[in-house]
Amino acid sequence: MSNYKNLPQELTRTKRKAAVSELVDLKVRTAEDIEAQLISKEQAKDIYKTMWNIRNFEENTRRFFASGQIPGFVHLYAGEEAIATGVCANLTDKDYITSTHRGHGHCVAKGGDLKGMMAEIFGRSTGLGRGKGGSMHIADLDKGILGANGMVGGGFGLATGAALRNKYLKTDNVAVCFFGDGAANEGLFHECLNMASIWDLPVIFVNENNLFAESTPQWYSSASPTIAERAAAYNMPGIRVNGKDLFAVYQVTKEAVERARNGEGPTLIEAVTYRDHGHFEGDEEKYKAPDGEEKDWADVDPLEVFRDFVIEHNLLSEEELDDLLEESKKAVEEAIAFAQESPIPQESALLEDVFAD
Repeated sequence: MSNYKNLPQELTRTKRKAAVSELVDLKVRTAEDIEAQLISKEQAKDIYKTMWNIRNFEENTRRFFASGQIPGFVHLYAGEEAIATGVCANLTDKDYITSTHRGHGHCVAKGGDLKGMMAEIFGRSTGLGRGKGGSMHIADLDKGILGANGMVGGGFGLATGAALRNKYLKTDNVAVCFFGDGAANEGLFHECLNMASIWDLPVIFVNENNLFAESTPQWYSSASPTIAERAAAYNMPGIRVNGKDLFAVYQVTKEAVERARNGEGPTLIEAVTYRDHGHFEGDEEKYKAPDGEEKDWADVDPLEVFRDFVIEHNLLSEEELDDLLEESKKAVEEAIAFAQESPIPQESALLEDVFAD
């Protein structure tokens, strides 16, 4: 990506502050704006534990990667938990998702096995990909997880194809394509949105706009102020939502899924968020604004937002929420132990699970 720091300094400062100011002011749809419906007590429990499963999974992945126990690169999802959880809470195992290089959260939210995921990241033979895919290629077809993808924008064609499959077979299943703000500038984004709209495919395109495509700000790399407004070119709804607000994400996804299941075609959702860590582990994040212009946005924790909301609305008590956190910690600890105790793949496994040898 181009380096925005090559711009004249005053232009950079002025444009950046205008863009960040709009985001910090939350000029996106929130739960209050859309009159989001309250969920049930059991749903609230599942959602809170899922968000903590993602956070605990990622923070432990970070710890073990730093100690040299995890091979390859890892890209952490911490800070974006409300998006994956809010979207996947509307899906079943028969619905499909496509993921990204920052995909652990999507897989956890869609019901991926924590032990199998952790073993895969550790490169062990008990992993979901038998230790051969690693962090960026986790898949579980039984759960409708078509796979994370190391290619930026690699999920557009997969999700569109899955939606075409669903329509051809006359099912009411949907496909969801998660992608980042950088991927929105790939050519395949436009091709697949156009095709999905022409054929009224049951697919939801979920943009996780965490403000940076690796190190390039979205305001610099995109000619359109928002990504959601691009939907107008393809005659589909485009919705910009607060990606830190679980209830807002849940509600707009619910409407998009119902629309898709009813044969009314695709939707583009832009969920504005922020990642807690760098683009990858080891990233020094020198591209971040030195005066902390994104700080107000970065300081919003979606787990705290959810916790405060459910307590205020008497959905869950503090004690119940604390118990769910402990359950999550235990589940992730068990996943770590499983991974560490599992064997690495044998050399003979190189010739297994391949199309040809």
